Amino acid sequence: MIELWHCHNTRSLRVLWALEEMQLEYKLHSLPFPPRFLAKEYLTINPLGTVPFLKDGDTTLTESSAMLLYLAERCPHHDLSVPVTHPEYGDYLNWLFSSDATLTFPQTLVLRYSQFEQPERQQSQVVKDYAIWFLARLKRLNIHLENKHYLVDNKFTIADVSVGYALYLGELLGLAKQYQPQTLAYLQRLKNRASFMAIKDIGQEISNYTIKPVDIG
Repeated sequence: MIELWHCHNTRSLRVLWALEEMQLEYKLHSLPFPPRFLAKEYLTINPLGTVPFLKDGDTTLTESSAMLLYLAERCPHHDLSVPVTHPEYGDYLNWLFSSDATLTFPQTLVLRYSQFEQPERQQSQVVKDYAIWFLARLKRLNIHLENKHYLVDNKFTIADVSVGYALYLGELLGLAKQYQPQTLAYLQRLKNRASFMAIKDIGQEISNYTIKPVDIG
């Protein structure tokens, strides 16, 4: 059975969402955040101390985007992927991986310097700069969504899971009020899916923090 280690509202939400969407059987381990400090026994499972961590038999993965691709390709009958022969396959991969390389990277700095660091180490200018950077990096997505409901192949795929998480995290940070109307509508479509609603609060009961909105003026 697939096992997933998860913290509320972290990137592991992507993988949990995909598992629920695909209706796969899995065993979930919810942890407080950050587990490397608050659940030190977890380091014997994943020495990095990061989440998510996925185990499927002898296969282990530590990168959430790789987990999405792994699940979609291992279970193609669930139709959350795009075949390599599809004309939009390149776009599919690009959206899937741009969520980390382009979108959640600046968000991690916003989170770190607004909430995770000790008060004396928090940096309001860094928070503002990287929040603005995140919003600027939505430009391509904003254009793409002007006439599309989903990112590729006119259907919901793991690319939507990946990018949707970044938009959801931005909403938790209070940045959604600056999303373009089509992007905000896209996020709402994703949040209305039964799979997302079923998993979004999992792990909240043991979470030791709440993501707070940031003020960027």
